[in-house]
Amino acid sequence: MTYHFDFAALAPFWTLLAVGALRTIGLTALSTVCGLALGILGAVSRAWRLPVLRTVFGVYVEIIRSTPFLVQLFFIFFGLPSLGVKMNAWEASILAMVINLGAYCTEIVRAGIEATPRGQFEAGQSLALTRAQLFRHVVLRPALTRVWPAVASQVIIVMLGSSVCAQISATELTFAAEFIQSRNFRAFETYFVAAGIYLILAIALRRVLLWFGRAVLSRRP
Repeated sequence: MTYHFDFAALAPFWTLLAVGALRTIGLTALSTVCGLALGILGAVSRAWRLPVLRTVFGVYVEIIRSTPFLVQLFFIFFGLPSLGVKMNAWEASILAMVINLGAYCTEIVRAGIEATPRGQFEAGQSLALTRAQLFRHVVLRPALTRVWPAVASQVIIVMLGSSVCAQISATELTFAAEFIQSRNFRAFETYFVAAGIYLILAIALRRVLLWFGRAVLSRRP
């Protein structure tokens, strides 16, 4: 059996792939900003044992880290409308990715906060730093610097996981690939190119995140 490759069959659909890739980038960017903020709040609540919030985030982390992302996505998109909460595919995808990333970032950032030596707090207090300055310069920044490679890896995992959002018709890269192969019936070529775009996005995203860690987080104030 021979197979004749025909990548030219993808030419009429290159704009769909480009738009899909841009929407994947948009999904990832929004989810990263909101998910990291949620993760920092959860990490501080758990590391400093804040009343109520510590328990709330503990339950949240256990639930999210013990259930598949696809189930979380379906629960938000198909389950919540039963309670009167309706979202379109784009909104549900962002919410699911934020919740998923937030849970993992909570534990990653918490590890960084708990690794901060007690002496640094005392040194900051001796310099008469305000609470906000202590949190920013002594707690958060060193913690993020310490765990940033792990945060970057988790962001890439979430970006790649966004491909399942095509299951609820979110118009991202995998959705575009499914649409194209249903029109030209060139599944191998279509998904080969889609996989190549994901590879390029993952490498580029890793480089950007690591650059951010070196240029911003590791920079002396």
